[in-house]
Amino acid sequence: MRKMTASDVDEVLAIENAVQHYPWTRGNFCDALNNGYLCYVDESDGKICSYAVLMAGVDEAELLNMAVAAEHQRKGMGSKMLMAVLQIACARGLPRALLEVRASNLAAISLYRLVGFAEVSVRRNYYRNASGSEDAIVMACDFQTCKAAEWKHG
Repeated sequence: MRKMTASDVDEVLAIENAVQHYPWTRGNFCDALNNGYLCYVDESDGKICSYAVLMAGVDEAELLNMAVAAEHQRKGMGSKMLMAVLQIACARGLPRALLEVRASNLAAISLYRLVGFAEVSVRRNYYRNASGSEDAIVMACDFQTCKAAEWKHG
């Protein structure tokens, strides 16, 4: 895993457009890089296979975007990326991480729960979808009680 650079944006954007129904734009990724967000990519055979964008705040980190290329899904790449960026946030002394996920994204919800995230609230009609909108599940992981604590102390 390594930090994302501006030269990675085309490859990241191709994955984003292929796997997301409502993808981020080039501007979203460039803004994240320009604003100093924690942007990382992982590679396989010299090609980017996953990425994550994390915003570090004063007292928490927020996972803004994460995806795995379709051909690499269900191979542990998502959990590897998620655990790595959470470890970075934990090492920075942040006590917890937040994220929001589409209620229909059961695979992501399962991954987040496996790592130690728990549902803290629901944002009604937050995301748009083909039928209008859907809820966002807001999840949090306290680094003292979830698997991230093992990284901090291990």
